Amino acid sequence: MVELTDLERDALTELVNMGVGRAATHLSRMVNDQVLLSVPTVDIVSRQEASDFLNARERSGLVAVEQQFHGSFDGRAMLIFPEANSLELARAVLGGDLTLAEIVDLEQDALAEIGNIILNGCLVVVANALKDRLTISLPAVLRGDGANILKDKAGSADELVLFLYIDFTIRSRSIRGYIALLMGVSSLESLQLLIHAFIEDIASEDPTSAGTPHGPQIA
Repeated sequence: MVELTDLERDALTELVNMGVGRAATHLSRMVNDQVLLSVPTVDIVSRQEASDFLNARERSGLVAVEQQFHGSFDGRAMLIFPEANSLELARAVLGGDLTLAEIVDLEQDALAEIGNIILNGCLVVVANALKDRLTISLPAVLRGDGANILKDKAGSADELVLFLYIDFTIRSRSIRGYIALLMGVSSLESLQLLIHAFIEDIASEDPTSAGTPHGPQIA
């Protein structure tokens, strides 16, 4: 298991929040309304632990938008939310003038676009801050329970999940969701080294931030 220090976890959480903040701005333009996104918690767990958490918390099916990413660290990024919210999300993007049948027909494309905006926002901002560059695939929409969505497609025995709980509100609808970054141990270790270097850069620019309980001050 790869474990982040409190300082590394704080820095990564802040970077991801910057990424979803950027995504919220883009989504606000799409839906012509305010979108609020936040990531209050970040944790590294096994794929089984992530699956058990999702299945215990979400009794109905799940929808996930998945994108592959490659760089100094590789893996799969997923935006996951309850299937019951999928039509609400699609309706927010597509607008209220369409019939239910039309929204159902366009739901897959709308969800893929939402996932692409949020996941790209997170990955690009994090990679840029860590002085890395990622290649990101086109989005794919998956459906099923936690085990099916998180299922390992490549046979990697050491794949872990960087699991982020997210809160987002679109048009006054509170919709919970999750971001999961599935990576092998070597990729997580590479990410940890980049985060550590990022913290050291911040500390060298502002020595008073090093070792403080609040972590690095990120503009």
